[in-house]
Amino acid sequence: MPEVAVVIVAAGRGTRSGGTMPKQFRQIGGETMLRRTLAMFAEHAEVGLVQPVIHRDDVELYQSSAAGIDVLLPQTFGGATRQASVLAGLEALSPRKPDIVLVHDAARPFASAALISRAIAAAADSGAAIPGLPVTDTVKTVDAKGMVDKTLDRGTLRSVQTPQAFKFDYLLTAHRLAQAAGRNDFTDDAALAEWAGMKVSVFAGEPGNIKITNPEDFARVESGQFAALGDVRTGTGIDVHAFGPGDHVTIGGIRIPHNQALTGHSDADVALHALVDAILGGLADGDIGSHFPPSDEQWRGAASDKFLTFAVERVEARGGRIAMLDLTIVCEAPKIGPHRDAMRARIAEIAGIGIDRVAVKATTSERLGFTGRGEGIVAYATATLRLPWES
Repeated sequence: MPEVAVVIVAAGRGTRSGGTMPKQFRQIGGETMLRRTLAMFAEHAEVGLVQPVIHRDDVELYQSSAAGIDVLLPQTFGGATRQASVLAGLEALSPRKPDIVLVHDAARPFASAALISRAIAAAADSGAAIPGLPVTDTVKTVDAKGMVDKTLDRGTLRSVQTPQAFKFDYLLTAHRLAQAAGRNDFTDDAALAEWAGMKVSVFAGEPGNIKITNPEDFARVESGQFAALGDVRTGTGIDVHAFGPGDHVTIGGIRIPHNQALTGHSDADVALHALVDAILGGLADGDIGSHFPPSDEQWRGAASDKFLTFAVERVEARGGRIAMLDLTIVCEAPKIGPHRDAMRARIAEIAGIGIDRVAVKATTSERLGFTGRGEGIVAYATATLRLPWES
């Protein structure tokens, strides 16, 4: 069997996609686009070497996305163009001398295992191969004035995807020749290979192997991901903690100065405890006390983000997503309003969801009952989950 390597091109800035970070680090279905792409190749039986190429400014983002995928080679840094980034990946692989190399865009996270296998087989057969799809729209060329010049025969046209596949030595030589000639304008490796004199074959691509480029692409993909999770669950949770001596409370993962503290076996974060029970309720998977019993000394003083992380992981293990977390806190003091957005951000961070999927509300009990007397705090939570239908 030939040794197969893949260069994952993930050094771009992704400015057309919107957002505050490069698009390859934005989440799709609860995990970053780059992680999906890396895992897709790392888990493929025929791929032996996975070489990520990233931007120098993205090391921390990359490490977070790649955590736990142990078979990856150390990342290398890309250049100012896609072509320069691919060459950096090929040079990083050159000491290992693989037989075949695939080049794949991080922005195509939905390539199938079958497509990857077709790419490998095609490269082994022809030396250079690319996936392509028939063009279904009529295509015309236009002049500088916007007038139609001619209509192309769509029967001879193909829209091209990645992974593009090559004999490793062929592609590395072609890239080095282009660099020496000062050519840095190739938008894909097939065009560079053609310039270097290689014949490139075309094998069947996949309509689902889309390249995510614009905000609309993210919205469409997210919509499709949620549509596939048709089992909608709702869980509720409630938690109460009494006040005791202390100088702060921890609510929603945020430390708030106060003239008392909440008492409890862990850090007594009443908000996170209610959310944990709401999530576990939606899963019909017990409650916080059954998973983290107060009698167990290891949880004494524990930060409650561990409990919420556990509940989120239970959802992910079922192939599900958290669609919404809604929290209501009832107390006379401290004031929750000034800390509301910090709580939302912290909860969203722990749950791995957007802040727009976390609601935090606060009210008093009009000085009625134990909360009205300032004896403690109560939190109510609702979690909306989406799970795949089980037969």
